[in-house]
Amino acid sequence: MIGVAVDPTEREIAEEFFELFKTPWEFCKEGGLYDVLLCTHGRIPEQTAGLVLVFNSTSTAFDAEHLIGMQSRRGGAMLAYEGSRIPIYGEVATFPSGGRLWLKDQLTQEPATITRRIANKTCIRVGYDLFREVRHLLTAGQTAVNAGTPTLELHIALLRGLITGSGIGMVEVPPVPDRHPFIVCLTHDIDHPVLRNHWCDPTMFGFLYRATLGTLIHVCHGRKSFRDLRVNWIAALRLPFVYLGLAEDFWAGFDRYLELEQGMGSTYFVIPRKSDPGRGADASAMAKRGARYDITDIEAQLKHVLASGREVGLHGIDAWQNSDKGREERDRVVQVLGPIGNGVRMHWLFFDGKSPAALDKAGFSYDSTVGYRETVGYRAGTTQAYKPLQAGSLFELPLHIMDTALFYPRYLDLSDADAQRTVWKLIDLTERYGGVLTFNWHDRSIAPERLWDGFYVKLLKELKGRGAWFPNGAQAVSWFKKRRSASIEHVAFENRTVRVKAVMGSGGENLPGLRIRIHSPALRRTESAAGFVDVAFNGDMDESIPLPATNGPIAVLTQGVEEV
Repeated sequence: MIGVAVDPTEREIAEEFFELFKTPWEFCKEGGLYDVLLCTHGRIPEQTAGLVLVFNSTSTAFDAEHLIGMQSRRGGAMLAYEGSRIPIYGEVATFPSGGRLWLKDQLTQEPATITRRIANKTCIRVGYDLFREVRHLLTAGQTAVNAGTPTLELHIALLRGLITGSGIGMVEVPPVPDRHPFIVCLTHDIDHPVLRNHWCDPTMFGFLYRATLGTLIHVCHGRKSFRDLRVNWIAALRLPFVYLGLAEDFWAGFDRYLELEQGMGSTYFVIPRKSDPGRGADASAMAKRGARYDITDIEAQLKHVLASGREVGLHGIDAWQNSDKGREERDRVVQVLGPIGNGVRMHWLFFDGKSPAALDKAGFSYDSTVGYRETVGYRAGTTQAYKPLQAGSLFELPLHIMDTALFYPRYLDLSDADAQRTVWKLIDLTERYGGVLTFNWHDRSIAPERLWDGFYVKLLKELKGRGAWFPNGAQAVSWFKKRRSASIEHVAFENRTVRVKAVMGSGGENLPGLRIRIHSPALRRTESAAGFVDVAFNGDMDESIPLPATNGPIAVLTQGVEEV
């Protein structure tokens, strides 16, 4: 059990942090007995604990009492931890050498931790403000330069490493569904479902350029194939016949995703009405934001999507800033399609600090807007769905990878090979830390002139081959809610066993189960073993679980039976 002593202003963010790092903890109580004390203000409570962790970037009473020298500097830093880099956005303190070097400042190469043995306790002083960093990630988000780093997951990994590396066993519920290594959410923003609606506008002229000269340039640079050139030039030649109604509109086929994603869940975010740009700061840019279609134009396709078991959500216009508008936009979709999912993603990813409260008040169950336009990665620093601090019940399903960010010239402008290296790295990280990887592949991206369907098919094959679970957005959020409702009530390590009492909580009966992950001092991490075992957690449990006698490959234990 971790006892947490923080300032009152940090209690809310500490609670959210420990929903993401789901291990037994509580705010320190008078007379409480804990395995670990985590303090942020430097006033160490009198509770008994074998390990004391003090996170703070400035001098504390603990430092003064134990004569710990330090240097603080503003402007953030990059800390090195076990081969990874942890971006720090606030102040960082460094210390003289002392004990095991857990962290170091990459710029100065100075230790960002110091370890002392004090009154039969191991005390580790960490030179940054843990919960301020987490608050920054979940509110402001991290800059694009650090997009590829799951920073919040690294904060969790560091805290876990400090505990287990000090010889203390612990148990957690990882963000990993039972029998799957991670979660994938496939989503599609429906922005341009009909090419015929675009007559002599920037979208039409952009299509013609990219389909003809743009594709030819890409072929010359090895970025497109001659087959792509042929397909796009034929599409450009057919364009007049599309407008005359004499040829099929090749953009009007986003339901082809149903074929590509057989056996997988997905979510389609749809704009409610035509020619509504919404409100924004730049009026000239906003003129381009209005969609050239009304939801009634694609009613049949969307009903086909719903009949297939997929989810339809709102691609909101003004919902991000006005709860009344949010309800009105969603009601428009319901009026045409009937009952739909209760998720939302804002058109053009419009969002600000007040958006979670507005969407929450409008009655949405989850949002999936927090991501980057210009790059791919972890804007909130996490692979997990989380509850924004400004919301009561709304969850955020972060957006990690968008097709236009990968391939558009004004963004990353990657070749297929470079895009594969970039995306596969994010898949590797999600497989390592668990959680969800959310994709957005737009409606027209599998049609001329983009022709990004080949990459998408290869991507789906890779994800399926790795054993990912493919829910729609609502199901993914429900699974994270199921995990939050579970609790570990008692843990006791005894020789080669651990006694675990855990309660499943409520909801999610038709979703994958959870796991209990056991970190024991007897299970040392090596190159071939991660230092933990997993136990299937599909109902209330009160069991003594045997730990492996050797440190071989990680086993998954199910009802006392070992699965390789």
